[in-house]
Amino acid sequence: MQNSHKKKILVTGGAGFIGSNLVRLLVTEKNCSVVNLDKLTYAGNPESLQDLEQHPDYDFVQVDLCDADALQHVFTTHQPHAVMHLAAESHVDRSIDGPGEFIQTNVIGTFNLLQASLAYWRSLEGSHKSDFRFLHVSTDEVYGSLPADAPGFNEKTAYDPHSPYSASKAASDHLARAWADTYGLPVMVTNCSNNYGPYQFPEKLIPVVILKCLRNEEIPVYGKGENIRDWLYVGDHAEALYTVLIKGRLGETYNIGGNNERQNIELVNTLCRILDDLRPGEKPYAENIRFVTDRPGHDMRYAIDPTKIASELEWSPKETFESGFRKTVQWYLDHPEWWQRILDGQYQLERLGTEKKA
Repeated sequence: MQNSHKKKILVTGGAGFIGSNLVRLLVTEKNCSVVNLDKLTYAGNPESLQDLEQHPDYDFVQVDLCDADALQHVFTTHQPHAVMHLAAESHVDRSIDGPGEFIQTNVIGTFNLLQASLAYWRSLEGSHKSDFRFLHVSTDEVYGSLPADAPGFNEKTAYDPHSPYSASKAASDHLARAWADTYGLPVMVTNCSNNYGPYQFPEKLIPVVILKCLRNEEIPVYGKGENIRDWLYVGDHAEALYTVLIKGRLGETYNIGGNNERQNIELVNTLCRILDDLRPGEKPYAENIRFVTDRPGHDMRYAIDPTKIASELEWSPKETFESGFRKTVQWYLDHPEWWQRILDGQYQLERLGTEKKA
């Protein structure tokens, strides 16, 4: 895909954590026009892109991926040059309590999007057709759990999902590849490690720890905190996704990792230490750490081998473990109005009021 002129990109899930960071990158740094398609579930927050609302290269459409007719209308109306598919239910604990929503959004929604993209792509001609791309964005959780001494997941690692969330994402990955192999749709797939950074919904580990510290509340850590994750700064991930879209080979999968493996307890202690420095309390924040019952099917270790994307596309993460987390903590300290409105539910109440008036 050549970047010789402005591209219009349809981003699904653009009001979410990774999506909002990607949309901002595309519009403000990559000279792209973006159509942000989002259902606006509890984790989709338009306020994360408030600064782009009046931007001439940004459009928002509220559409459920399970509404096939609405999807077709979006393609007809906006005529995108590419699709970057990030929309997904993504919280493991929620998938355990209510797996149905994960099947609907992640599996049925992806199927509908693939079908709409295929019909649209078939209608194109010339360079518009040959340049079209469908980038399916997934997770390292589809690979299951790694032994402590095993090498990181690579693009040939067999799938072994253990939660309703990871199973639904694995299914969506298989659908995307099947539409490439069966119908010729120009698909690429990425699988990333755990993301962190600005605008992450306050149910995930890192914002939970930061906000528990700021409220002087107990900090819950599953099990003994021995689970290991490879942490990827969301800005680095957004850059990687754009790199794959522009330079990636059709039909290929690229694993995106941060080269930052840490035990959860080490991560939590790091966040506490940074907060001790930036916003000291009456006592060290780490004294509030409490170990809680582990969740079912909790994979012990994830780690990504990013050799392929580094060698083929010359991408590597810029943020280190220390620099990325310090940036993240500082962002939450600087933006209390964003997370406070989520914690008290105000952002959803105002949205529901607007929808009722409409």
